[in-house]
Amino acid sequence: MKTIILILTLMTSITQAQENKLIPQVTVSGEGKIKVTPDEALITVGVENSGKDAVEVKKKNDETIDVVIKIIKKNGIPLTDFQSQRISLFKNYDFETKKSNYMANQSIVIHLKNLSKYESLMVDLVNSGVNQIQGVQFKTSKIDQYETEARKKAVLQAKKKAEDYVITLDKKLGKAILVSDTSQSNYPQPMYANMMVKEMDTGSVNETLAIGEIEVVANVSITF
Repeated sequence: MKTIILILTLMTSITQAQENKLIPQVTVSGEGKIKVTPDEALITVGVENSGKDAVEVKKKNDETIDVVIKIIKKNGIPLTDFQSQRISLFKNYDFETKKSNYMANQSIVIHLKNLSKYESLMVDLVNSGVNQIQGVQFKTSKIDQYETEARKKAVLQAKKKAEDYVITLDKKLGKAILVSDTSQSNYPQPMYANMMVKEMDTGSVNETLAIGEIEVVANVSITF
C-alpha cells in the first residue's frame, strides 16, 4: 500500500511540475500616432442673463437662445449637428452686498463640419446674443481610417520591440498569444478658458482660429 501511495505521489508531483513549467514569453507595448489636420470642430457657446426676477431672467435667456438657434440654422447647420447642454436657472447670493439675484444660462454644442464657416458663424452668433465662448475641440471626419492606420503602426512597433529582445537573447519570436488594446481617448481636448464676449468687429472677417494638427493615437500590448 505504501508503494502505491508513493507512486501516486510521484506521478502527481511530475504532473504538477509539467503544468507549472514556465513557457517562454515576451510582453511588449506599442504605440501608433497619426498626425492629421482637422476638418471639423465642436464649438460650445453659451447665453447667460441675470436679474432680480427669476421668470424675467429665464424669459430673456430663452428669447436669446431662440434667436441663436435660428442663426445656427441660417448658417446651414442641420438639426442633427447642434444640441443644447447645461441648462440652468439658480439663485445667486452675494455675501458681501447681502443681495441676491437669479442667473439663467444655456450652452449649445455645434458640430461644425466645414471649418471655412467658422469666422462668419462666430460673428453671427455673437451678434445674435451669445455672450460666452466655452470651448473648441477639433476633430477629423476620417477618424475610422486614421484609427486603423494608428493601430497597425502600434502593432508593428510592438513586434519590432519583441524581435529586438529575442534576437539579443539568441531566441526566435513565436506567434502572438495575447493582444490587448490599451488606447485612451483619440482626441486631445483643447478646451479654452470660459470667456465672456462683449463685442466683435463685424466690419471684416479676420482669422481667429489656429487649426494646427491633432494626433490619432493607438496603444497596444502584445504577448508573444
